[in-house]
Amino acid sequence: MSRVGNKPVELPEKVTLNVADDGSLTIEGPLGKLEWQLPDGIKLDQTDMTLVVTRENESRKIKAMHGTARSLVANMVEGVSKGFQRKLEIHGVGFRAAVKGNVLDLSLGFSHPVEHPIPEGVSVKVEENTKILVEGFDKQKVGQFAADVRSYYPPEPYKGKGVRYADEYVRRKAGKSVQ
Repeated sequence: MSRVGNKPVELPEKVTLNVADDGSLTIEGPLGKLEWQLPDGIKLDQTDMTLVVTRENESRKIKAMHGTARSLVANMVEGVSKGFQRKLEIHGVGFRAAVKGNVLDLSLGFSHPVEHPIPEGVSVKVEENTKILVEGFDKQKVGQFAADVRSYYPPEPYKGKGVRYADEYVRRKAGKSVQ
């Protein structure tokens, strides 16, 4: 029994849902439009403003996809109605960020600037040259963009320099001790 898969998904008023016979799912809302293909053996039932994800049989593979499919549908509904955001912070002397067109320009202490392209459907804002706000309606794109930017210079444990999530705690290590 999937606890997550059995939870209903509430559909907000401004969100429309369309499920084709082949299982292709289209969700459209005020922020954008998302499409996804339901896995084989998973069905979506809609009653009024509630969605219920069901499975055809009890095979191991279909049971494994039940909760995953429900979570992905719920994230799509939330994304087109409210949107998602990730906040990043840059720590380090001389480290900065700037948005130039559709490219995020990062100075992270390397001999060259790091330029990361901003994908379609994702908006990036930089405040105070060190705080980056990534917003969008596709949770996967927002999270992947933030993870890619963080991977250029992950926070290091000795001085705490690097790119980190705003809510991330970096455990600091003690440096060398003098004897």
